[in-house]
Amino acid sequence: MSGILYGRCAQYLLRSHPVYQSGCSKLRHVAPFSTGYITHSSGGQDATAGKLNKRLKETAEVLIIGGGCVGTSIAYHLAKAGMKDVVLLEKSELTAGSTWHAAGLTTYFHPGINLKKIHYYSCKLFDQLEEETGQQVGFHKPGSLRLLTTPDRMDEAKYQMSRAGWNQAVQELISPEKVAEIHPLLNMDGILGGILNPDDGHIDPYSLTQAYAIGARKYGADLYMPASTQSLKPREDGGWDVETEHGTIHAKVVVNAAGFWATDVGRMVGLELPMVAIQHQYVITSSIPEVEALEREPPVIRDLENSYYLRQERSGLLFGPYEKSHMMKQQDNWIRDGVPQGFGKELFESDIDRIMEHVEGAMKRVPVLQKADIQSVVCGPITYSPDVLGMVGPFQGLRNFWLACGTGYGIIHSGGMGKYLSDWIIEGEPPYDLTELDANRYGNWITKEYTSTKTRESYGMNNAIGWAREERWAGRPTRRVSGIYDKLKARGAEFGFHAGWEQPHWFALDGDEAGYRQSFHRSNWFNPVGREYEMVMNRGGIIDISPFAKFEVTGKDVHQYLDNLVANKIPAVGRCSVCHILSPKGKVYAEVTISHLEEDKFLVITGSGVELHDLRWMEDFAWKGNYDVKLNNVSDNVACLSLAGPLSRDVLSTITDADISHEAFSFMDVKRINIGGVPVDAIRISYTGELGWEFYHSSEDTAKLYDALLEAGKPFGVSDFGTYALNTMRIEKGFRMWGQEMLMDNGPLEAGLGPFIKLKKKADFVGKAAIQKVKDEGIKKKLVLLTMPDTDNVDPEGNETIWINDKVVGNTTSGCFSYHLGRSICYAYLPLDLATEGTQVDVELLGKRYTSTVVKEPLVQTEPARTRQQNK
Repeated sequence: MSGILYGRCAQYLLRSHPVYQSGCSKLRHVAPFSTGYITHSSGGQDATAGKLNKRLKETAEVLIIGGGCVGTSIAYHLAKAGMKDVVLLEKSELTAGSTWHAAGLTTYFHPGINLKKIHYYSCKLFDQLEEETGQQVGFHKPGSLRLLTTPDRMDEAKYQMSRAGWNQAVQELISPEKVAEIHPLLNMDGILGGILNPDDGHIDPYSLTQAYAIGARKYGADLYMPASTQSLKPREDGGWDVETEHGTIHAKVVVNAAGFWATDVGRMVGLELPMVAIQHQYVITSSIPEVEALEREPPVIRDLENSYYLRQERSGLLFGPYEKSHMMKQQDNWIRDGVPQGFGKELFESDIDRIMEHVEGAMKRVPVLQKADIQSVVCGPITYSPDVLGMVGPFQGLRNFWLACGTGYGIIHSGGMGKYLSDWIIEGEPPYDLTELDANRYGNWITKEYTSTKTRESYGMNNAIGWAREERWAGRPTRRVSGIYDKLKARGAEFGFHAGWEQPHWFALDGDEAGYRQSFHRSNWFNPVGREYEMVMNRGGIIDISPFAKFEVTGKDVHQYLDNLVANKIPAVGRCSVCHILSPKGKVYAEVTISHLEEDKFLVITGSGVELHDLRWMEDFAWKGNYDVKLNNVSDNVACLSLAGPLSRDVLSTITDADISHEAFSFMDVKRINIGGVPVDAIRISYTGELGWEFYHSSEDTAKLYDALLEAGKPFGVSDFGTYALNTMRIEKGFRMWGQEMLMDNGPLEAGLGPFIKLKKKADFVGKAAIQKVKDEGIKKKLVLLTMPDTDNVDPEGNETIWINDKVVGNTTSGCFSYHLGRSICYAYLPLDLATEGTQVDVELLGKRYTSTVVKEPLVQTEPARTRQQNK
């Protein structure tokens, strides 16, 4: 390893470190701040004290803590929407923290689906902010290229392209020849193609934040600085007393948008937010003749295999690596001790050695770097949550306390996140599904050690291939394991991670290839899942579904509370019902199962991933309605095993004295019985659609209950199965899944949930008027089931684009290989005129379109339906 660049890097490190000032693109040399920090002096106020820029208001509808790009965006959007008394507090000056030194990349691309909407809105907003506010924002749109240099990368690109068509942004898969044409500085060795987003680019973060601030003030918001938040005290009316060194503001809503200071703000209200400040470095070169000679700015590149981004900066280049987990550096001491007093516009000492592997890769891919001088190396803190994504929305257990923090990509998220939160705060419901950013997805299972370990993994895998069905293992398992975790592991369980829980996806038995073989095609799980499917459908199986979230709901108002909360009828004592919590606009906020255990006692069950998402809504509804109810989250104390399949009654009868005949224990009944010496609340229900029960019991008894079920099942050929087989059976049986077929993007009538929506019941449940209006006016799209031809060893998973000729007509929601049909199937939303049996459409999978047919559902009748037909 030699090269002119490395030699000049070494020489540079012997000199004083310059600081790149994003706002004006100037460089200046500064002295070290303290113990490894380098400070940027802007002539502004001290970070913690100073004269306030204007008199402090006494009240606020919404008070935002933090003057970075996210905080100012929220203020701008709220004020523009017409909210009065919007206040923003900044402890020092706007952009302090991570915003001021960010590289400012903007992109329409995101591997997820919902965040594409955030990116799209942000980019479109950046286009018009300058005209609206008069503030130049330095928005460049040369496009961006994701370089594809391996067959697996090409598969990943096709996987992503299949999800891009039904979204708004333009995205293209281009040839090597096209890559070379639009980026003449690249060494084309090994490049197989690229993903092009032609309207991507970069923006000046400092100017962007100033534009948000100017817009916020224009529409009536008040921004105060320096105004450090000293304490937050909850009020009886649900608001907050926000104490600053300049006085106290009474706020109805508080939004924590304080960047890496959000952890300190969180501690003021008893929260330990899972966030870490990571030292991210990028390099800026001096002028390069070949760059200066370009007729137009080349696209930003993301060299995925070498894990760096690179763009033009004036007549030079800027490139930023994401080093591997064992090389990167994060501020773990900030997790423990908080952000150092006075830290604001400071940088860390750069360390070229940490990123030399990526520097060398960049020099090979962009050869002009080999003779370039380094002008500066910026090493500043950026904030990561364990999964890299922000925490956005109201926080469970704290009335009117919202989060907008934890994102490592604040620039591109700022516009969309500000709009999303503004709409939610004003309208009372999220404008669309964004549960991957839910502020409550981390529960009390999170530890500082997990946060540190997981953020390190996530940063180091920033540009890793995002495989289908991928599992990442750092920090696992957490304390959230069921009482049979070790037994299941010994029996071949291959686990998935669900809200801190380990749950078997499938089982690798003797002769099977264990582990997850990474692929976008069917992999080593395929045959074992087929074996489990056959076992359950023909005999029976046992599955651990302890990760389900479970809430006990009691109190004198419990009947009225639940009746107004959900759209279905409340079950009688000893019965259960599948119910839906709707938003005021008639979207599906949650699906829950309600079991009526005693006269004033109910058990509400929901998915593991939305435990606190649903509980927060339920608590808020109880508080606003002044209901005398108590909600007790028993998710960690109550476990659940399920037994399902045609022989499940035979198996169960050998280990219980209870009458479990169809006549005595009918579908949707709930009974307290004893199984193998373990008391359980047994519900005759199964997501497989087959004869089955769910057994809710004390988590201390899980091993005893499992052993009894397993031993009793042996003579019948009944054993373990996992969630992959479960998912196949639920799709074949016509069961929807929240977050896939039903969510805040769709209404219940579109999703085929009409039988669960009781518009004639007396209770004025949330969303009733909105659903009645939709019913009167008619739906415009509908969920359908599609069968597919031979799909070349690839199965749909959801979010694939659906075409007729070259026109996008819909999208899939979930899919699988149907072991019953011997071919792939999927759920999809189509316009009403296409949602008829026999209609043929093309589903895009890994770069190919497969002609698929709308069929009548369900493919397989459920056991209760079959029983009713037999008894006619």
